[in-house]
Amino acid sequence: MDFNDIQSAWKNEKTENVTLPTHLDKINSANMPLEKIKKNLKNEFFYQIISIVFIGFMPYVYDIPANAFAPFYLLFSIFTAVCIYYLAKLFVFYKRLGTTSLNTKDNLYETYFDIRLNMEIYKTFGFALIPFVILFLFGFMHYNVPEFFTKELNNVPFMVTTFSIVIFSILFMGLALEWWVHFFYGKYAKEIRKVIDELKEE
Repeated sequence: MDFNDIQSAWKNEKTENVTLPTHLDKINSANMPLEKIKKNLKNEFFYQIISIVFIGFMPYVYDIPANAFAPFYLLFSIFTAVCIYYLAKLFVFYKRLGTTSLNTKDNLYETYFDIRLNMEIYKTFGFALIPFVILFLFGFMHYNVPEFFTKELNNVPFMVTTFSIVIFSILFMGLALEWWVHFFYGKYAKEIRKVIDELKEE
C-alpha cells in the first residue's frame, strides 16, 4: 500500500464516534476560578493603594499635633516601603496569571501551586504590617488618651492593657487574614484543586 492509498483510507474512515478526551473539559473548567482570582487581585491593588494614600493623610484628618508629624511620616515611609515590596510581588504574580494558559495538566498543577505560594506571601504581607498597626494604634492613643501614657511603665494596669492590645491586634489580624485570603482566593484555589483531583481519578 503506497502513501496515496493510506491517505485515501484515512479520509474515508468514519469519524462519528470520535470524542474529545473529557479531561480537556475539566481542565478548561478551571479557567473560571482563575479569572475570579485575577479579578480579585486587580481590585486588591486598587484598594491597597487607596488605603496607603488615606493613611498618609491621617495626620490632617485627625488633626495630629505638628510635633507628631516627623515620627508619623518616618513610620509611614517604612510602612509604605514594606507595602511596595509585597505589592510588587503580587503584581508580578498577577501578570503571570494573565499569560497562563490552562491547556495541560502540567500547566494546571503549576498554576495551582503558584496560587498557593502567593496566598502564603499575601499572609506574610499581612503579618509584616502588624507592628505598624500596633504602633499606629499606640500613637493614636497617645494623642487622644494622653493620661494613659503618663503612668509609670511598670504600672500593672498599663502593662496589662499594653499586653492585651498587642495580643488582640495579632490575633485579630491573623484571623482577618485567614478569612480574607480564603474568601477572595482560597475558595477558588480549592475549585482548581478539585479539578486536579478529578483528573487523577481518570
